[in-house]
Amino acid sequence: MDYKFSSKVLALKPNAIREILKSASDKDVISLSAGNPAPDAFPIRAIREISERILKETPVSVLQYGVSEGYAPFIAELKQFVKERYGAINYDDELIVVSGAQQVMDISAKTFLNEGDVIICESPSFVGSLNTFRSYNAELVGVPVEQDGMNMEMLEKALKKNKNAKMIYTIPNFQNPSGTTMSLQKRKQLYDLAQKYDVMIIEDNPYGDLRYFGESIPCIKSFDTDGRVIYSGSFSKVVAPGIRVGFMVANENAMKKMIICKQGQDVHTTMWSQMICYEFLKNYDFEAHVENLCGIYRKKASLCMELLDRYVVPTGITYRKIDGGLFIWCDMPKGHDMMSFCRELTKRKVCVVPGNAFLPQDGECNSFRINFSTPTDEQLIKGIEIMGDFAKEYFR
Repeated sequence: MDYKFSSKVLALKPNAIREILKSASDKDVISLSAGNPAPDAFPIRAIREISERILKETPVSVLQYGVSEGYAPFIAELKQFVKERYGAINYDDELIVVSGAQQVMDISAKTFLNEGDVIICESPSFVGSLNTFRSYNAELVGVPVEQDGMNMEMLEKALKKNKNAKMIYTIPNFQNPSGTTMSLQKRKQLYDLAQKYDVMIIEDNPYGDLRYFGESIPCIKSFDTDGRVIYSGSFSKVVAPGIRVGFMVANENAMKKMIICKQGQDVHTTMWSQMICYEFLKNYDFEAHVENLCGIYRKKASLCMELLDRYVVPTGITYRKIDGGLFIWCDMPKGHDMMSFCRELTKRKVCVVPGNAFLPQDGECNSFRINFSTPTDEQLIKGIEIMGDFAKEYFR
């Protein structure tokens, strides 16, 4: 049959990360490409205990339909948690539970973007969100990411040029893929520009709890005075990605329409997953759990950067130091083919993600992303040593 696809999906391309993961599934390949939590990061004992208890004590609540906004006790607990931990909820905001933070991007785009509307994104940015915005036939405009976040001068130029810009999408903490953290000054500038040009902001914060070095910076939502910031949070990196639980905070008037959009997607987020997260927040030591996670990842991030300094930087490849998160962005010397480098490195059984997978618009990219949370320390050592040896050969 000759399938006639909708205009919404014709422009979509395969997720480059998922394609590379096919190669990474080879047991002999060292995958520096995925963004999965470390196997020892999961609170398996707690999840087992909670599951057994709720299935024994409240089985009908777990197995029955729920309301679209989320499990009521969980929402109440989350509101307090989000207010105290992030300052990301105001008196006229509402909070709902979503099926992973990815759903926040989809609901936001569905609610606010018409075909041809512009959404301004960091360049590079998270490929999953970019493809979601593309699926609504939005026009993506990229603004370069510097060491301290999005270039504000170029952001204002993009806002001036694109009169139909509706939203700015940003990952201010330990950005995926660049690993950078937006400074407080730039967060305030971004919010001021959004007010000046009357656009909304999607603040995506899946990695905010995973800070290993330095002091936390207030989120943009914390100084939102006119309801233009949609805040996205997730339990994927701090509990488990497989349970698909995130949350969204937005002005109550905007949220009314967004809830209707969610109802058309999944009716409600899985009750079992919500109850797991609720019990974990309420009855377990979440702070101690996060401290343990940061200890695991601090060690792995430090090891990864030490290995890059030892084996890779001498070849001419540079990288951006990180204060948290799961990713490191590497820049190749000018004049070399990044895609060829990544393909040849895969043949040597080491996978990284080509940087052009993360671009909002077509263009040249001389960078690639590596992840340190998924591989073992032994795999990190071996993989980065192979990368360094190959880079010497390749650049020579």
